[in-house]
Amino acid sequence: MDPIDENPSAGPAGSPAELRRPILAFATAGVPLRTTGAPELVSFDRRELREILDLYARKVAEGEWRDYALDFSAQKAVFSIFRRSSEFPLYRIEKVPRLARRQGAYAIVAATGLVVKRGHELGRVLAVLDKRLKLVAD
Repeated sequence: MDPIDENPSAGPAGSPAELRRPILAFATAGVPLRTTGAPELVSFDRRELREILDLYARKVAEGEWRDYALDFSAQKAVFSIFRRSSEFPLYRIEKVPRLARRQGAYAIVAATGLVVKRGHELGRVLAVLDKRLKLVAD
C-alpha cells in the first residue's frame, strides 16, 4: 500500500491536500514553485541611484524640489521629481532598457510629456537638470 493511501487525512485522490503534495516535493528539491512567474522589474542600479540622488539632494538644498517617487515595472523604471508632494511631477527620469541600442535607455520627461533629453549615459542626461550658475566677468 502507498504511504499516501495509509494517511487518512490525505483525503480522496484529487483532493486539494493531495494536489499540493507534489508541488511541495518539487519546492523542497530546489525547483521553483512557479516557472512562469511574474516578469522581472526594471530598476535603477546603485550607481544610477547615486547619480540621481546626488542631483536631487542639490536641488532640495536649493529649495527647488521637495519630493520624489520611484516606480518600477517590467518595461521601465521611473524616478519622478515633485515641487510639492501633492502635485504632478515636474520631471520624470526614465530608464527603458529596450531603447538602449536605439535612442538610449535614459530619458528626462517634462510635466507636459515632452522628452527634454534622451541618451545612453545617465550623467549626460542628468546634466540638463543640473544647471549651475556661472560667474560672468565684465
